[in-house]
Amino acid sequence: MSKKIHEFNDIIRKLRKDCFGKGPERIQTIFVDDMAITKLYGNLTPTERFIIKTSEGKEMVHSARTKMIQAMYATDCPEEMEELVGAKLVHLFSDFKIEEDMAVSVFIFDQNLEEGM
Repeated sequence: MSKKIHEFNDIIRKLRKDCFGKGPERIQTIFVDDMAITKLYGNLTPTERFIIKTSEGKEMVHSARTKMIQAMYATDCPEEMEELVGAKLVHLFSDFKIEEDMAVSVFIFDQNLEEGM
């Protein structure tokens, strides 16, 4: 894993920990063109694990996590992330698979991230 990807993952882990009280246990990121595609495993807190025992709870946790992540990056993209990759974040697409405790985020930047790696 490149140093840049490792640092990118550390930024994401810290942000998620600050937002939810627990960061992902494992993160995999690849840079493709102007995108950083990130898979995050082991995200759920003990409280969320309890809540998802019902179908209503699963929907609530999915909605809350997805909307919180999108809102967090929309209003306050971490400067250190943009500085690290040398590009401005333009869009974020994210989803969460509750049953597998796996999230996927696709960060789209205004420049190619593969150049200079």
